[in-house]
Parts: sequence; structure tokens; C-alpha cells
Amino acid sequence: MKLSVLRLGISLSIVGALAVFLTGLANLLWTGYGEGFLRIVDSLYPGYHYGGGFLSVIVGSLYAALDGFVTGAVIALFYNLFGKKKD
Repeated sequence: MKLSVLRLGISLSIVGALAVFLTGLANLLWTGYGEGFLRIVDSLYPGYHYGGGFLSVIVGSLYAALDGFVTGAVIALFYNLFGKKKD
């Protein structure tokens, strides 16, 4: 069975973006929520700044979407490359 590079990339893109967006949004509503996770996101994505407001959450979500897509595509590529059946 082969994995679809595009579908896995899109799936992980959505999951990553939602994780950052929902955690960032919750942090804006409840100070301190997900602080550890968001500080890690801050260290990974150059446009995101912890405590930077709603625009920063959007930027972090876009970076997470891109990161998720690339990660999913690479996983699918390697899976398809090394997971071939031996006849």
C-alpha cells in the first residue's frame, strides 16, 4: 500500500495549524494556558512571538501548516520508498 504524499501532507498541515491556532487562541483567553508549548513554537517559528496577540497566533498557525505539510510529505515519500513489497 502506498501513501498519498499530498493527502498526508495536507492532513498533518491541518493538525499542526489547528494545534497552534487553538492553543494560541486559548492562551489569549486564559493567560498561561499552553505556555510551554507556545514557547517551543516561539523558538521554532521566526514570525511567532509568545504573547504577541492574535496576529502572532495567525503567523504561528501558518508556519505550523507549512511545517506539517512538509513533514507529512516527507514521511509519505520515505514510507513509499522503503515500504515497497518484495516480490
